[in-house]
Amino acid sequence: MTAPRTEPDPAAVRTVAPGDVKVNRRRGGEMRVLLSPVTAEATSGFMGTLTLAPGEYVSEHLHPYSEEFLCVTGGRARLRLGGPDGTYRELGAGEAVMVPIGLRHRLENAGTEPLTAVFHLSPLAPRPDLGHVDTEEPPRAAEPQPQVGERAR
Repeated sequence: MTAPRTEPDPAAVRTVAPGDVKVNRRRGGEMRVLLSPVTAEATSGFMGTLTLAPGEYVSEHLHPYSEEFLCVTGGRARLRLGGPDGTYRELGAGEAVMVPIGLRHRLENAGTEPLTAVFHLSPLAPRPDLGHVDTEEPPRAAEPQPQVGERAR
């Protein structure tokens, strides 16, 4: 016999707006982690938005524990995979890509308009400080980095 299934309380469903979380500009552009363990008690990953002005980029990095899903929602992106001598993918609005665990990658705005994108990483690293490894000096390396999904003050 199976145990009765209990449904989570609808009040536990969180809605998070961009103004509810801190902006992270350290690695380039404007990144906002909207749904995370901090903001929504997520247990399997986190997601957010990214905006890059023309000429801006997100510095090269890798995720040792997570796959990264990226969907371009506006503009044109150029994604470098595998380091400085790696391969490139051009992405337009509506196109998506999955970056495997451990693969170095760098995202650039390849157009003349702002690039907007939604990203999701899963599974979570054992601790937030283990989830992201910089492999290139970030454009704003001296700036403190908000924790994943840290709320705005």
